[in-house]
Amino acid sequence: MTVQDSATPTPAIAVSGAGGGTLLASLGVVAFSLTFPSTVWGLESFGPWSLVAVRSGLAALIAGCFLLMLRVPVPDRRHWGALAVVGGGVVVGFPLLTTLALETSTTSHAAVVVGLLPLTTAAFAAVRTGRRPSRTFWCAALAGAAVVIGFAVQQSGGALSAGDLYLFGALLVCAAGYTEGGRLARVMPGWQVIGWALIGCLPLSVAGAALALPFEPVRLTAHGMIGLLWVAAGSTFFGLYVWYRGMASIGIARASQLQLAQPVLTLVWSVLLLGEHLTPAAPVAAVAVLVCIAVTQRSSA
Repeated sequence: MTVQDSATPTPAIAVSGAGGGTLLASLGVVAFSLTFPSTVWGLESFGPWSLVAVRSGLAALIAGCFLLMLRVPVPDRRHWGALAVVGGGVVVGFPLLTTLALETSTTSHAAVVVGLLPLTTAAFAAVRTGRRPSRTFWCAALAGAAVVIGFAVQQSGGALSAGDLYLFGALLVCAAGYTEGGRLARVMPGWQVIGWALIGCLPLSVAGAALALPFEPVRLTAHGMIGLLWVAAGSTFFGLYVWYRGMASIGIARASQLQLAQPVLTLVWSVLLLGEHLTPAAPVAAVAVLVCIAVTQRSSA
């Protein structure tokens, strides 16, 4: 069989220029902002290793159904390395490390990693693609990252947790996965990028579930199942689908800066879903972050 990357029917969300790409990337950010609260819910029913394995397995089943129904051919061999980076970064590495971190850290403290992620992704993209964002872009990105870090640290009381090493590791692997996924989304549909990455990680997911489930307690609750379903279908599949499509349309560096809003959104969900308390600093941080996003979107990236 001749392997092709294009001419494949895809479930499409219409994209119209930069505006459409920004909308899709923004939908991805909203989906991602629910990941930490949903993970906390999921941990009510599963242990950290079980939750990550089962969520990845369920997401792979969803992706596999789409790939089979639409008879999508296997990607060309030259893309397998990049797909492995995507799988290792956003399917396995980031979910596992952040889930382990959330056993000892609050969602607000874990949001620090998300605050640093846009800057780290832009740096990875600059090295990987050779594109150099403007000085204005970098100044706005650094300012936004500083605002988000200060806000998240203030929310967590300025204390460092045992999960910080997990969070910094998650930051690095996720930035690498975003960068490679954004590059691949220019030659194949974004849903296929995450779909094949999930399929590639399916053996690890099955093995991980088989090893973890007998040793970690399973207590099925409504919150636990809702959390599991969201991180599998919402964050992992749908969120990454629209995210990669948006990145392909407006560029990796520019799309990454939209994630500056993610920690603020996560903290809002944490109040609504987890009952955490939000300080009066939240609206101030939100306005400052939105200003930084506006500057990065207008600058050359």
